[in-house]
Amino acid sequence: MSEEILINVTPQETRVAVVENGVLHELLIERSSKLGLVGNVYKGKVCRVLPGMQAAFVEIGLERAAFLHASDVFQVEGENGVNGHAAITELLREGQQILVQVIKDPLGTKGARLTTHITIPSRYLVCLPDTPTVGVSQRIEDDEERLRLKTIVQSAVSDDDNNGYIVRTAAEGAGELALRSDINFLRKLWQAIRERAKNAKSGGLVHEDLPLALRILRDMHGVEVEKVRIDSRESHQRLMEFAEEYIPEIVPRIEPYSGPRPVFDLYNIDDEIQKALERKVQLKSGGYLIIDQTEAMTTFDVNTGAYVGHRNLEETIFRTNLEAAQAIARQLRLRNLGGIIILDFIDMQEEEHKRQVLRALEQALSKDHAKSHISEVSSLGLVEMTRKRTRESLEHVLCEACPTCGGRGTLKTPETVCYEIFREILRQDRQFDVVKFLVLVSNEVSDLLLDEESTSLAELEEFIDKPIKFQVESLYTQEQYDVVLM
Repeated sequence: MSEEILINVTPQETRVAVVENGVLHELLIERSSKLGLVGNVYKGKVCRVLPGMQAAFVEIGLERAAFLHASDVFQVEGENGVNGHAAITELLREGQQILVQVIKDPLGTKGARLTTHITIPSRYLVCLPDTPTVGVSQRIEDDEERLRLKTIVQSAVSDDDNNGYIVRTAAEGAGELALRSDINFLRKLWQAIRERAKNAKSGGLVHEDLPLALRILRDMHGVEVEKVRIDSRESHQRLMEFAEEYIPEIVPRIEPYSGPRPVFDLYNIDDEIQKALERKVQLKSGGYLIIDQTEAMTTFDVNTGAYVGHRNLEETIFRTNLEAAQAIARQLRLRNLGGIIILDFIDMQEEEHKRQVLRALEQALSKDHAKSHISEVSSLGLVEMTRKRTRESLEHVLCEACPTCGGRGTLKTPETVCYEIFREILRQDRQFDVVKFLVLVSNEVSDLLLDEESTSLAELEEFIDKPIKFQVESLYTQEQYDVVLM
């Protein structure tokens, strides 16, 4: 599988597109007015401890206080309490200053999620301060390679180093010198963070993660990426300097882009982004997905649509579900959907077909960097899954709730609004001594009142024995109206 990374840089925002075999699979956006906070380290101040929730709110200088659960507070081994953890009141007190790291950006109305288990990533390793242990990424499956990497890291850690390290997937095949260099770099960086934390003010930023373009280079799997194209000369220079110091093997793959068309036009990225904001996703076979994103969960509904198959109904359903599994995995990454996800595949009768569809989904998600867990097909034919959410979805980054419908996605019909107006006029006529009525309405409602509902309007005027006049307000939405007493 060929993978290419396109980076579009403007003063307002940086956009990174991950393209696999010519198809957009992941999109990352960082705006200068709203930088991502995940990975940042702050000197926080506990402002409220909630024993009932086993959590605390911590001020870190943001608009909303951040959330810290007891399970995310560093504890000495042997402590126990609620669910195997010490009670939050034993761990924290109001006014206490603590060093915390953001693990989830603020999402919607929720503040950022914090931890005191600081992690500092480099190219090949993740440093775990004050947690002397060595682990290896599960994505490295070869047992010999896992043992080799673990042995190198263990031998490179000095006796006075109280930090632990996790070997990242990108370290597969890395040499001993590169791993030792990463350990030295992480040790010095953590010492610098500790020194800055001593002098930092409460709520102050102690350590900021790399900007998006550099973060992509650090976190990507270099052996899989064939090319990195960036359309900014200044940013290209920064990428080259960073790569030469930390990832020299990828330097030849970084290219400045100066073509006549925007870099995202190479694979129609902007068109794909537009499609990723739509509710309906068309499948090549003629079937389609309906995606609904709510506060509690995201649902995927699979439909055969225009696909009628060639053999029988069960085969048609099976083929549609297999294709849908691939499309769902791509949409999860592209839209960055997280939390609880419900997949409503078309009902399958054969158990083998169900197993194959689940395997196809798991395989398609194997490239996803976010952790996910998939359950078996339920008795209702639904697949429940979860996907780790660390930042806002693509829809939340690029869109806002519709001011007309308030995010409902539907509007009252002109007919419904007409009947509401009739009832309001009757109500006002009974309460007040009115000579005539003036009703301010939208153009759609006015057309209906003066056409199909003209007879009903005449009957109402006769019943209340008062004239009713209408005035069109071009700025009114379909649901808006005002009844003026005259």
